[in-house]
Amino acid sequence: MKKNFFQKIVSDTNEFERTPIPQQNLKGSNSFLGMYAGEHTAGTEFVIGPLFVAHGVTAGDLVFGLLIGNILAVLSWAFITSPIATARRLTLYYQLERISGVQVVRWYNLVNALMFCFLAGSMIAVSATAVGIPFDLEMPTLQDWMPRTPGWVITVLLMGAIITLVAIRGYSQVAKFANIMSPWMVLIFISAGFIGLTQLGVDSFDSMISIAQEVIWTGVPLPGMSKFTIWHIIFFTWFCNMAMHIGMSDLTILRYAKSWTAGFYTFAGVFLGHFLAWIASGILYTVFLQANNASQEFAPGEIAFQTAGIAGAVCVIVAGWTTANPTIYRAGLALQGIFPKVPTWKITAIVGGITSLAACFPALVMRLLDFVALYGLLLMPMGAVIFADFYFADRFGFQKEQALTNNSKFSAPALFSWILTLVFCLGLNQFYGVEIFFLGLPGWFVAVFLFIALSKIKYPLNKSIIA
Repeated sequence: MKKNFFQKIVSDTNEFERTPIPQQNLKGSNSFLGMYAGEHTAGTEFVIGPLFVAHGVTAGDLVFGLLIGNILAVLSWAFITSPIATARRLTLYYQLERISGVQVVRWYNLVNALMFCFLAGSMIAVSATAVGIPFDLEMPTLQDWMPRTPGWVITVLLMGAIITLVAIRGYSQVAKFANIMSPWMVLIFISAGFIGLTQLGVDSFDSMISIAQEVIWTGVPLPGMSKFTIWHIIFFTWFCNMAMHIGMSDLTILRYAKSWTAGFYTFAGVFLGHFLAWIASGILYTVFLQANNASQEFAPGEIAFQTAGIAGAVCVIVAGWTTANPTIYRAGLALQGIFPKVPTWKITAIVGGITSLAACFPALVMRLLDFVALYGLLLMPMGAVIFADFYFADRFGFQKEQALTNNSKFSAPALFSWILTLVFCLGLNQFYGVEIFFLGLPGWFVAVFLFIALSKIKYPLNKSIIA
């Protein structure tokens, strides 16, 4: 019975996996507003905003960096992802299979699943920092990579077990719960931000500007943290969702849109979650630092509780939960493509176990900025492959959808474009010191160029290729 129940959830969730979305199933642009607002106001926001403070961002760099980066992100969704999504109306995975072949997609699914596990793990850890408050649990610090106490490990594993059970049995109910809770979480973020400003002594617009510059975002990093500039903010904000827009993961979502203009509706998520929420959580962290003598302890639950009380702690639990749960579910589905004979509920349980173990290590939270950048970077080249296949196949004279056209399970241009792009990015990082936040943009252009060049050699239109 359990197996049949979960299989029903999976079948309901994955309609039209290998066919275009029928006209009658398309959704209007307004239906994407709530979804994006909920998805981008989540547990990660309680970590990223404080980390900007820890990295010594100035107030001006933060505001202008967030504005520019979020606008660039919305434009990427609207002009790169959405037109392809509404033209082909296929999932990311099936489009990749048609271009690169099922063997390459299996490796992509494996990388995707592992990244999902680590992201979900960081969110379980975020929720655990709030759950541990009544038990006076010793929290990790900014410099911690390993768990500090057995109590931390036990709390994380219990949270992981509960979230995994829900991912196995009740994804649809949790999705509804997340949609209901999203407006409340946004209100908590905003109200807590205003409360935090009051606690910092803000009583006028002038004092708010002064305290923002001199107390919150001072431009001085905390001990052991690197210095961030406006360029860090712009590129991180633009590419923190690199996997979703130029990496093309949101093809699966936007294929339901009636018009490509639905891509613009991502502004509802990024300007609530990646602007207001990041600013608000930075304010909360400053209140926490002042109340705890610049403590190196880094616990989103404690930070929110310090300002917003029980409501803040509950918000951290809910935000982490509603981010981790569907992420574990998606990781299970990604691995299901590699092991199709294994029941999805079993794979989801295994994924939940891996995720829970990973969550025990605070480094997932402390290095979340780097992890998010790495996650997008690893998946980005395959988005560039889809882009090049869609726009440049006819123009430059190579076969579209090469694996499908040649009835092949493997496309060399796609695979080598992926690998060589990552090698190029690694070289920029190791030999020229280019930080991970700045590798996505040159890497995307390199991936497009490589795929076009390799496709011209391997699959020219005027030459019959035998797979």
